[in-house]
Amino acid sequence: MRIGILTGGGDVPGLNACIKAVTRRASELGWDVIGFRRGWAGPLNYNPDDPEGSEKYLVHLTPAMVRTIDRTGGTKLHTARLHPHEVKAGDMPEFLKAKFATDDGSDADCTPHILRVLDHLKIDAMITIGGDGTLSFSAHLHQEGVKVMSIPKTMDNDVFGTDYCIGFSTAVTRSVDSLQQLRTSTGSHERIAVVEMFGRNSGETALISGYLADMDRVLIAEVPIDLDKLTDLIVEDRAANSANYAMMVVSEGAYLVGNTALGKSTDETGQRELGGIGQIVGEEIKKRTGIGIIGQNLGYLMRSGAPDALDVMVAKAYGTMAVQMLAEGRFGLMMALRDGNYCAVPADECIKGIKRVDVAALYDPNAYRPRIAKVEAMPMFLY
Repeated sequence: MRIGILTGGGDVPGLNACIKAVTRRASELGWDVIGFRRGWAGPLNYNPDDPEGSEKYLVHLTPAMVRTIDRTGGTKLHTARLHPHEVKAGDMPEFLKAKFATDDGSDADCTPHILRVLDHLKIDAMITIGGDGTLSFSAHLHQEGVKVMSIPKTMDNDVFGTDYCIGFSTAVTRSVDSLQQLRTSTGSHERIAVVEMFGRNSGETALISGYLADMDRVLIAEVPIDLDKLTDLIVEDRAANSANYAMMVVSEGAYLVGNTALGKSTDETGQRELGGIGQIVGEEIKKRTGIGIIGQNLGYLMRSGAPDALDVMVAKAYGTMAVQMLAEGRFGLMMALRDGNYCAVPADECIKGIKRVDVAALYDPNAYRPRIAKVEAMPMFLY
């Protein structure tokens, strides 16, 4: 059997551990493992009529090759944000334009080419590791008859159908460390720190990080911000602190009452690239109070570096489970964690709903603070 594997979307710690687990288990079964470089851009740019010129988009994975990759973050296969059923004109390989380019320049569906590539390379099954975008196309391929196994990853932890995605624990751990370290400068200068974090549609990473680091206020993507109320609250927090400082975190997808999330430019998939809400909040608070602000955007530091133990464990479990299920003749599934147990759900589960912070159970929208209404019988991360 020959399986293909790719990583799509943003990088997170734990991807290499998953790639290693897949390669090792498959090799034990005597299977070949072909890695596609740059997510779905790999098979999109592979030209079956020029296999030698297309080798740069493939990596023939072996146990020896992946022996040490789990010790580092990122992905050995590289990654990209690209959906083959919605390919923009600028992303279309030259050799495909005559067949797939649209007259009006709109997005093109290159699924037939992906199917041709998989057939040409004699790929029996695909294991795809990614977030909503990557896995939604995996579900589409499954409907086209391809044997697919999906593995959820995103530091936002917002893939529907699973309680846990690879990368979430490390992102929280890294964020908590940074928030606690920032206390020294914030306290020394008696300021208010406003720390912006990734979190496009879901504020879960900011919520859990702010909760664990005991931030004064936490602004999440699910709840609009009333600047008047927030300013009063954070000034009270600073005054109540004997060290005369206060700190808050804000999801990049958070927005002011009456507005929408910030974002002007678009990424490879056409989504708005968010960011800047932290700076706006900080500037407004300074304008209204005269108190000095420390503005900090954690950005890619949240997703950089080696994975923590939990992400290595989940990544290896997901990768091993995907291969084991293929060996049992099972496919069209997404690996998942539910109520603390590993399981598999239909591959299209990820597109059947949205996963967001349960505000009623986990957040006080009037105080802009985490509020854990119940702990008993809740999952480890309380979502």
